[in-house]
Amino acid sequence: MSDGDRLDLTALDDGALLPQKQEAPLGIIACGAIARELVQLGRINRWTHFKLYCLPADLHNRPARIPAAVAAKITAVKRRHDRVLVGYGDCGTGGALDAVLEEAGVERLPGAHCYEFLAGTERFDALMDEEPGSYFLTDFLVRHFDRLIVRGLGLDRFPQLLGDYFGNYQRVVHLAQSGEAGLREAAARHASALNLAFEYRYTGFAPLRQALEAHDLVWRAA
Repeated sequence: MSDGDRLDLTALDDGALLPQKQEAPLGIIACGAIARELVQLGRINRWTHFKLYCLPADLHNRPARIPAAVAAKITAVKRRHDRVLVGYGDCGTGGALDAVLEEAGVERLPGAHCYEFLAGTERFDALMDEEPGSYFLTDFLVRHFDRLIVRGLGLDRFPQLLGDYFGNYQRVVHLAQSGEAGLREAAARHASALNLAFEYRYTGFAPLRQALEAHDLVWRAA
């Protein structure tokens, strides 16, 4: 079992998930929803020059809180590292996160949200052109569907809200990073619970790595 499997990534805050050196030049501030993927990329590629700091994934249910949370984390991380990268998309902040990052002189990963950099912009755009009413699940969201979506949106207490939240969607698309069969089956069940069609698209980890490399980060082997 990996560290990422043991940790509750929905509530993770300020956690270093790899055996990183304190003097690592780069600090990555990321949403807990992509922490597992960053951990696995670090291990696969033997990246040791960065330290990972995460904010709780359930901020996505309250995007207005993301800019202030990221701003506070940037202030702390800048004291420890020469460079900072933010592992968020706009994530429903309506440009407010970008305003915070511009003032701080910090870059973020490209795209409107994590679905875009996990799938790759070209593939994500094609999926949206194909069906604008697409609701996306990543491996993380499949694992934590009940906590973040059912209970997080109050559907366990107010099931009548299902149509208000999901009535304009036509399908669930599972953007799969790991390819685990059990996750695919769970995602299909979640789609059924939302009364939506289901489609599975394997992305792997390459799009996320490419998004990181697009920032000219020097990924060095240990």
